[in-house]
Amino acid sequence: MSANIRRMRLVSLILLGAVFSAACQPQPEIEPDQATQPVTETIVAPTAVPQFPPVRPPENGLGKHLVVCTIHEPVTLYRHEANSLVEEALLHAIYENDVTWLDYEYQAQGLVKIPTLADGDVRLQSVKVQAGDKVVDIYGRIQRLLPGVEVMNSAGEIATFDGTPLLMRQMLVDFSMKPRFWSEGTAVTAEDSVFSYGMAAAANRADYKIQRTADYESTGNLTTRWTGIPGFMDAAYPANFWGPLPRHLLGRYQPEELPLLAESARLPVGDGPFRITEWLPGKSIRLEPNPAYYRQDEGLPRLDSVTFRFLPDTNSVVNQLLSGDCDVGMQDSVSAADTPLFLDMAANGLLTPYFQPGTVYEHIDFGVNSWGQYGDGYGRPDWFEDVRVRQAIAMCTDRQRMADELVYGRSPILSTFIPPGHPLYAPDAVTVWPYDPAAANVLLDEAGFLDENEDGRREDPKTGRPFAITIGAAAGSDMRLKLFQIFSENMRDCGLEVTSRFYLPSEWYGDSDSPLFGRRFDLAEFEWPVGNPPLCYLYASWQITGPANELNPDTGRPYGGWDGLNDTGWWDTFYDAACLAAINTLPGTGQYNNNYFETQRVFSQNIPALPLFLRLKVALTRPEVQNFNLNSTQNSEFWNFYEIDVQN
Repeated sequence: MSANIRRMRLVSLILLGAVFSAACQPQPEIEPDQATQPVTETIVAPTAVPQFPPVRPPENGLGKHLVVCTIHEPVTLYRHEANSLVEEALLHAIYENDVTWLDYEYQAQGLVKIPTLADGDVRLQSVKVQAGDKVVDIYGRIQRLLPGVEVMNSAGEIATFDGTPLLMRQMLVDFSMKPRFWSEGTAVTAEDSVFSYGMAAAANRADYKIQRTADYESTGNLTTRWTGIPGFMDAAYPANFWGPLPRHLLGRYQPEELPLLAESARLPVGDGPFRITEWLPGKSIRLEPNPAYYRQDEGLPRLDSVTFRFLPDTNSVVNQLLSGDCDVGMQDSVSAADTPLFLDMAANGLLTPYFQPGTVYEHIDFGVNSWGQYGDGYGRPDWFEDVRVRQAIAMCTDRQRMADELVYGRSPILSTFIPPGHPLYAPDAVTVWPYDPAAANVLLDEAGFLDENEDGRREDPKTGRPFAITIGAAAGSDMRLKLFQIFSENMRDCGLEVTSRFYLPSEWYGDSDSPLFGRRFDLAEFEWPVGNPPLCYLYASWQITGPANELNPDTGRPYGGWDGLNDTGWWDTFYDAACLAAINTLPGTGQYNNNYFETQRVFSQNIPALPLFLRLKVALTRPEVQNFNLNSTQNSEFWNFYEIDVQN
């Protein structure tokens, strides 16, 4: 795998970790660049797009108008191609938001309810599988069923396929839509959702969710059913409803045409609270209320128009907010580094800043088991195999200072890969390592790393070499420069010498020849997503990087390949068992929570990695903006576009 492909996979995982529709076991975000090239052609409504009814007149003659400022212009508004934050915001305006993901839990918006096992609209059936069938194995990987493949049978037991047909579990989920209409007045149906799935599948067969879908069908005028391939236990199943596309307008086109058509990519007909009435390339997009919106009787949407204005830089966004020419500065267009300035503005009643910890966290991985001749007694002493050393470094690290200085104290420090506030966080099971240099020094003494020559640096007892370590990261982050400065100061208090090294991203995130995933590092600092469900497999033995066709002599099972994700080389039998059980159970079952509790218990005791803090999400509004809601887990701040309001 090339470094560029590796980086794209990392970007994907963090994006998937940040967005509710990111189902479980993908391959990972690394500082995504959300900048897009502005559209330069003139947008003209094609004749195939139905004529819109008149817009409702403002009740008071003035109306309520919202101006959103962003430094990015959409490239496309085709539902299955849009992925930047500004594109996602506009999709929330144009299309009904069927499922939300707020505070790490799902809520139904355009659906009647979230399906559950208890209600019977989520269920497992037994299906017979035989050699050659496509299944998901116990590790969450798609396999052709061949002798030696390990699967979960219908009794919930691990079975190694020997060529004899067997029964496996297959997941089915039934969805019910609320009645609603396309903006030109045609009723939305379940067939529109099935059509949307077909277009998504045609556009991206490699999509994680699509690869694991056996069938998606309509079961009534407003009901659909998703069926997974055998063995796929999808804890993120509420995201397996496909947002509809108007089949009656787009069905005559080939799937490859839709990303390029004005009808689907520039002026799409939607079922959401607003419709696009004007797109001036390089300048703005104007939206007005959808006259057929199904919640009109509730007085929704509350705004008479929304304008997205495209500005050259973040300074322009802040200046136009202050002047009153903008009402909202999107989170992709303001910088968390300006938080002190935003707080001063808030104190003077000029602007209202919104802060939320996101779903991407900074962490430091230990090189517990390195690859080849790099470490573990070869190129360097085997420092990190001893859990006491990892625990000592955790207690030597002033993570609260990092959070205070780098994210202004607005993000919690972490003890596991699941943050506080998450429904699966297990405070009673988690070992918390407080900042305590005195206790850390005692642990290092016990581990045999002493300062024999009293020069302020500890030595390795076997070699006599100073305990001098290197921490690596990708170049280009001012935050990491500050983080490494704090970390180096902290380690000096424990007699450890730390050198920082920055790599080009293409070098750092490569595969077998990279320091990170080639497992040739002392300490590695980068970001991981929390994931939905949480990504326990990042520290599982079957994800340890190495040649996929070789057995790991420590675990007795094959390495995870050079595209594996466990760069630490650490593994634990109890952790593996709990993580394996977690990814093969569903929410609503007795063991689902307990399995994740157990992974946190083992992880926090052993600390193969030191979680630091969640990154910060920041958005700005004028004080007059009401019902604006920046949520930690919902990617876009416009998920509730229908109820955002302004006070005249």
